[in-house]
Amino acid sequence: MNLADPIEAPATAADTSLFAPGRRGACIGAVALISMLAFEAIAVATAMPAVAEALQGLPLYALAFGATLATSVPGMTAAGQLCDKRGPYRASLLGLAAFLLGLLLAGFSPSMAVLVLGRALQGLGSGVLGVALYVGVGKVVPAPLHPKLFAMFAGAWVLPGLLGPALASGLVHLMGWRSVFLAVAAVVPVAALLMLPALQRVGGGSGEALRWGAMRWAVLASGGALMLHGASQQEGAGSGLLFAAGLAAAFIAARQLLPRGTLEAARGLPSVILLRGFIAAAFASAEAFLPLLLTHHFGWSLTQAGIALSAGAVTWSIGSAVQARVRGEAARRRLLPTGFSIAAVGLAVVMVPVLVTALPSWIALAGWVGVGLGIGLSFPMLSVLLLQLSPPEQQGANSSALQLSDALVSSAALGGAGLLFDPATRQVLPVLLLAFALATAAAVISPRALPARA
Repeated sequence: MNLADPIEAPATAADTSLFAPGRRGACIGAVALISMLAFEAIAVATAMPAVAEALQGLPLYALAFGATLATSVPGMTAAGQLCDKRGPYRASLLGLAAFLLGLLLAGFSPSMAVLVLGRALQGLGSGVLGVALYVGVGKVVPAPLHPKLFAMFAGAWVLPGLLGPALASGLVHLMGWRSVFLAVAAVVPVAALLMLPALQRVGGGSGEALRWGAMRWAVLASGGALMLHGASQQEGAGSGLLFAAGLAAAFIAARQLLPRGTLEAARGLPSVILLRGFIAAAFASAEAFLPLLLTHHFGWSLTQAGIALSAGAVTWSIGSAVQARVRGEAARRRLLPTGFSIAAVGLAVVMVPVLVTALPSWIALAGWVGVGLGIGLSFPMLSVLLLQLSPPEQQGANSSALQLSDALVSSAALGGAGLLFDPATRQVLPVLLLAFALATAAAVISPRALPARA
């Protein structure tokens, strides 16, 4: 299937609904599981100061976050190969087991070192699950409904983003920090029971068996991502050396793990995968420093800065819903570059009141709302294009590559942002310029992701 194929909704309700019999459980379970993954990431970030204090583990604070990123990369690589050879059901079982074990280990950990081990297992499980969900639910749901499916996946992040920090704070206050991990662990089996029966019907294919050579490259990529993450936590000349080493390791591994032509933005699937990394990195680097801009430069309160971040999450969800309703080949072909262009313009608008201090600070909020809308219009379409452009026996490997691109480019961007940011002056403009450059590059490259017209 390509973009020339008709995607107008068929007449029957069973063919237009994501929750028709046969796929209802898979869709509900997948949304619940994505929401749990999102809540866990947001809630743990909120609760980690209390965790480090209780376990006297402040020296391992950064590693508790870096460990999940490092182990997710081999998880993604293994899951892609496993899905193509054995099917998404087995990969989902392994991912759920690792993620759940990690939650329990963290929730009952007697020391910070054990908690870091639990976080590493969570990263491994989430890396496997991210790929297995794309492939498995993507095969359960008919291709014409993929725009709706990935819009629903994007929406699953919104509620945890809005309520996660408050819920996590409440849990820590009422029941202690361990309840944050154990509450998620209690819900994961329920989501699994809803999703797994449908995935069990999705068989394997003729994909390659697990290639240990690829896993070695994945370990190198993991090390590179960890060094990039560490560079953003360091100060002085050592941070630059660590960043350079991490960037080199990630680049070398990406050459081996991503489809040929990805780093050159070759037309079709390679550009789709590169675009995912660029736009995810642009959003991640800007979002990480936006609260600092709003509070330090403009004098907003933390509550107001949180509302600004929530507004971007809401417009991301709105954009995702809009793209799911766009019909016709011509309109959908314009959607991807339009969305990326809106995101780039939004980041430029965020910088306007920084450059022209006489202008009101709410202009930055308006720009961030535009960023969320633009990414919402284009981000889910990358997932749709990936499955359209991938042969069935390569959907696992290509889904893995899509998420590897996200992880590696985002790690590089956040590491670079850490080098550009000066703690003494708290000047955020260089970081915003980096995010703007990434979004602009995505807008320029985006037409190359579209297949040739039929």
